[in-house]
Amino acid sequence: MKRLLTFGVVGIAALAVGIAIAVAATNGGSNGKAASATVSVKSIAGHGKVLVDAKGRALYHSDQERNGTVLCTGACLSFWHPLTVSSTPKGAALPGKLGTVKRPEGGRQVTYQGKLLYTFKLDSPGKVTGDGFKDAFGGQKFTWHVAHLTGATISPASTATTSTDPYPGY
Repeated sequence: MKRLLTFGVVGIAALAVGIAIAVAATNGGSNGKAASATVSVKSIAGHGKVLVDAKGRALYHSDQERNGTVLCTGACLSFWHPLTVSSTPKGAALPGKLGTVKRPEGGRQVTYQGKLLYTFKLDSPGKVTGDGFKDAFGGQKFTWHVAHLTGATISPASTATTSTDPYPGY
């Protein structure tokens, strides 16, 4: 009886290990979490297909930052958060090219088709409130657009500069 019980326990343990290995392989071997893309595409009402970060927040670029030149620094970073990575950025279903540029403070910011990508502080996943914004920080003026697959901009459905905005001027 003791021998039968031992074989039963060993068999159950082996089965449990086999299931754990199968689950890990299905999820990319990442301890049960599927590896997520740095940048992917999501349809957002009024804005079409836009680029989003791994958390589903819309990504933006400014008209003024060109050729890898970082202009959004200092106070600008209190509203516009650079999408940064510590390794090579990964894209999901993106026809264009992802890359990185070195930020003045040392981080590596993600670019799409050469445009530096940011999230907007007042956005939440699936919400676009910064499209068409014009602002200035440290004497540098910016015009922000939600990022699309082709790099083209679509006129914003609305702007956050209405009287319902909890942050006047934003």
